[in-house]
Amino acid sequence: MPSTRPVRSCRPLWFAVAGAVMLLDQWSKAWILELLATGENRVLTPFFNLVLVHNQGAAFSMLSDAAGWQRGLFSIIALGISAWIAVTLWRHPARSLLNGALSLILGGAVGNLTDRLMRGAVVDFLDFHWLGHHWPAFNVADSAITVGAVLLVLDAFISGRRPQGGTHH
Repeated sequence: MPSTRPVRSCRPLWFAVAGAVMLLDQWSKAWILELLATGENRVLTPFFNLVLVHNQGAAFSMLSDAAGWQRGLFSIIALGISAWIAVTLWRHPARSLLNGALSLILGGAVGNLTDRLMRGAVVDFLDFHWLGHHWPAFNVADSAITVGAVLLVLDAFISGRRPQGGTHH
């Protein structure tokens, strides 16, 4: 027999995770802006550098060479996605894997949106490379969004295997 006890709300946790991601992202960007000049490169290991890049585009610098209209477009998209995620977190506070994923994405989206609005471009600085091939520079927000997206896929697989008619938490 299913429990009639109400599920304790985890809403504060999910929004705290998003806030922590955004704060860590902004702190790391402030640190790198103090440490490096634009384009400066610091070699740390044979496969990892710190480099300061101002990305006016989206993931992988998509549309970074556009005439400037992309800033508004990407800001509107980030606001829309963030609003949708906040509503989803509010409506389904007990879906732990889903909400953990969404919290990471929300924190990353707000971190990069903050850059676009305050700096005109997203600050990227993590540069991984191997045998002369570089992955596009990225930041803490991008990392959180990527991990969140992987967790969303995992949640979709897990929730897709649940028996029909069962509870979906």
